[in-house]
Amino acid sequence: MSKKLKVVALLAGVLLTNGTYAQAEENFGKWLINFQRTKEVKPVTDKQYLKECGDCHFAYQPGLLPARSWEKLLTADALKNHFGDNAELDRDTLQAIHDYAVENAADKSFYKRSRKIALATAEGEAPLRIIEVRYIKRKHQDIPEKMVKGNQDVKSLSHCNKCHTQADKGVFDEDTVSIPNYPDWDD
Repeated sequence: MSKKLKVVALLAGVLLTNGTYAQAEENFGKWLINFQRTKEVKPVTDKQYLKECGDCHFAYQPGLLPARSWEKLLTADALKNHFGDNAELDRDTLQAIHDYAVENAADKSFYKRSRKIALATAEGEAPLRIIEVRYIKRKHQDIPEKMVKGNQDVKSLSHCNKCHTQADKGVFDEDTVSIPNYPDWDD
């Protein structure tokens, strides 16, 4: 067996036996042969998460933050003052949403953008806001403030779906961006 083939076989074995990563995807075998797996973040698939979080704001994909961030955000006390709003949930609903977010967090995902977020948040304090993630900040650094804060149709980088036209699908590529009131911003 050639040296390259041995290395590939070893890596495949490690991936297949590493339960943490294998559990992050619903069907690891299907993920493994899907060549789109390397892109973006895993879309939200949990109906309860979509309803409870999406009733108030864009239902952020858990892969946009590490598990330790979701652990801080999704507690009964934290939801009493969830960025200025009371977002309290009954115990069972909170547990289900917490478990979904933690199980699908950036540091437990195979998706490329989530992996970059996991690396950017591996050290230091766990961010409570997606826009606090160093990687996310860097991706948005060239967008003038007037196009976001000064734009009545956007107002904040926290409104991902205002500019990222496929955000609900977990797609945040630059070619799917359309900033309201600035159709030619990147030309």
